[in-house]
Amino acid sequence: MLKLLLMILFSIPLCFMKNSFWLIQFIFILMSFFFMFIGSFNFMWMNISYFLGGDLLSFGLILLSFWICSLMIMASSEIFIKNNFYKLFLFLLLILLLLLYCTFGSMNLFLFYLFFESSLIPTLFLIMGWGYQPERLQAGIYLLFYTLFASLPMMIGIFYYYNFYMTLNFFFFCDLYNFNLYMYISMIFAFLVKMPMFMVHLWLPKAHVEAPVSGSMILAGILLKLGGYGLLRVMNLFMIISKIWSPLFISISLMGGFLISLICLRQTDLKILIAYSSVAHMGMVLGGIMTLNYWGFCGSFMMMIAHGLCSSGLFCLANISYERLSSRSMYMNKGLINLMPSMSLWWFLLSSSNMAAPPSMNLLGEISLLNSLMSWTWFSMFFLILLSFFSAVYSLFLYSYSQHGKIYSGKYSSSSGFIREYMLLFMHWFPLNLLIIKSEFFVL
Repeated sequence: MLKLLLMILFSIPLCFMKNSFWLIQFIFILMSFFFMFIGSFNFMWMNISYFLGGDLLSFGLILLSFWICSLMIMASSEIFIKNNFYKLFLFLLLILLLLLYCTFGSMNLFLFYLFFESSLIPTLFLIMGWGYQPERLQAGIYLLFYTLFASLPMMIGIFYYYNFYMTLNFFFFCDLYNFNLYMYISMIFAFLVKMPMFMVHLWLPKAHVEAPVSGSMILAGILLKLGGYGLLRVMNLFMIISKIWSPLFISISLMGGFLISLICLRQTDLKILIAYSSVAHMGMVLGGIMTLNYWGFCGSFMMMIAHGLCSSGLFCLANISYERLSSRSMYMNKGLINLMPSMSLWWFLLSSSNMAAPPSMNLLGEISLLNSLMSWTWFSMFFLILLSFFSAVYSLFLYSYSQHGKIYSGKYSSSSGFIREYMLLFMHWFPLNLLIIKSEFFVL
């Protein structure tokens, strides 16, 4: 694991070379292929070096990080073309990737916490430096304070745990046989905010709307997964007390997912709609983790990977329209099938993946989560029906409203996409729909 860490570190001077923009992207793609061949395909810890090691969870999410980071550079060519401090942008991306790599690769809970919090800083700089509107300052503060407010109790919880068991290694985690509610809440609250759970999700739409396309991609693709990953890691500390308190979190997340789906149907802004849809998806993931069974564990992992690719691709599409029309409003982005006929196919493919149509990975994850939640109690069926139905409704709403209808007369007659953009969307969609063939990796 250390060799890739050093590779990222030694790429940092390359950011400041002249015209190194596409070189860094090539290095990211190269790293994702290197990592693919040394990964761990089961729940054994492999490639252990110093504090780094990986099992299946780490492997999937680190690979996703490399992949999404390379695609972020591809999506942000506008920064390079307009010479908008692109060297600094690449530097921030590399630092962010370094921190994410260390977060998913740490075998120690405290180091995980440290990098989990540090990954906030480059994201904040991305939003504040390359965002669109002046409100980006408020969005950045929201993001910072929501996350910090929730995660300081977690640090105290980690110290408390260390005081008892004298180890923070994930490998040696055992159930805390005391029904300590404060410990439970303080340890998982940070992850619930990061996911985000309904009721503590308000920072997410704000941050997404103000972020540049790369900021939205990393937020939807990786940073929401930090919460799910953290929960999957610390849940085996709280098996007993979780049985008592899980119903609360499951009901909040299912009810919340349904309400958020209704909110999606009232949106006029493309980005807010996609951002809210990811809150609904992560509600399902949270429900699956909280059932504490194996289906839920595997299903939430699958859903996290799938949602990372799908949501990131949708943000790219929204940005492609934004670059043509300088507006994210649905009233302006109507009838795009007339403006960019070939881009309409990608809108369709990614919208259909978003509503878990076969053969996307979302479908597999959603089926596992349905199994998990239904086995926990059949009563969850009512909200699951509503959730699945409305996720299809808002995905179709997004597609049909943006592609069909009367085109705004101020637009040009037609505007084709660049090869770069088609390649970018293909690289989101292709793994998303191909991974379902190797589903045994996710349900070992």
